[in-house]
Amino acid sequence: MSSIKIKCLAYLNLLGFDLTKFRNTIKGYSYYKKDYTTLKLQKKGDTQFSFGANKPIFDDHDSASGVMSGHYFHQDLYVAKKIFENKPQRHVDIGSRTDGFVSHLAVFREVEVFDIREQLSKVKNITFKVADLMQLPPDLIGYCDSLSALHSIEHFGLGRYGDPIDYNGHLKAVENIAKIVKPQGKFYFSVPIGPQRINFNAHRVFSVEYLLNILQKDFDLCSFAYVDDSGALNEKPPLTTNNMKNNFGCYYGCGIFELKKK
Repeated sequence: MSSIKIKCLAYLNLLGFDLTKFRNTIKGYSYYKKDYTTLKLQKKGDTQFSFGANKPIFDDHDSASGVMSGHYFHQDLYVAKKIFENKPQRHVDIGSRTDGFVSHLAVFREVEVFDIREQLSKVKNITFKVADLMQLPPDLIGYCDSLSALHSIEHFGLGRYGDPIDYNGHLKAVENIAKIVKPQGKFYFSVPIGPQRINFNAHRVFSVEYLLNILQKDFDLCSFAYVDDSGALNEKPPLTTNNMKNNFGCYYGCGIFELKKK
């Protein structure tokens, strides 16, 4: 597919028109019409169930049984397992996905979530605090012995979530996180990896060398894993110079870092 067609599809999706969904709808309708007729014939005169309002679902007929790949699926399980094993006294999360990673943690422990956005829902084991991590409140210095920020810091300063525009927002976030985590505490961190760039205003993509360089001031690396462009998890890859320079072959992968505060 040409780059022009890819860009056109991207803009159509941005405007709310999903060509893939449209194709699935056309295909799924034929299944829907046939199956509905069959079910009505099977019902005959039975009165146990009446037909309510129809609610067609066209996407599921030929789909796989769920998704078990990709950035969020792997990082959420991978990091939640590490926190379960490490059993920190106080764990704080910064902006990770609440309906994935944070809910995984809430199954077995309490977690405090800091986010620039409000959250009105109340769920056991999850507490929320509105905070802009580009401007550290003094009461958060040395606050916890464990902290996670999964697929969140790449957004800081790009305005996507109502945050102020700040070209160095990611650097301020990492610097402030280093102040929040106690010495010897753990920091679990993931961001997109690949050729370094800003895809405004969605996210930044970071080179692995750049990340290790900004993290080494305050943290030691305990482990590294990554999700490649195909959506597969790669644990304990060799951190060779060549691998780091080519970002493990990723254009838009996900680097997952387990770090310890110096």
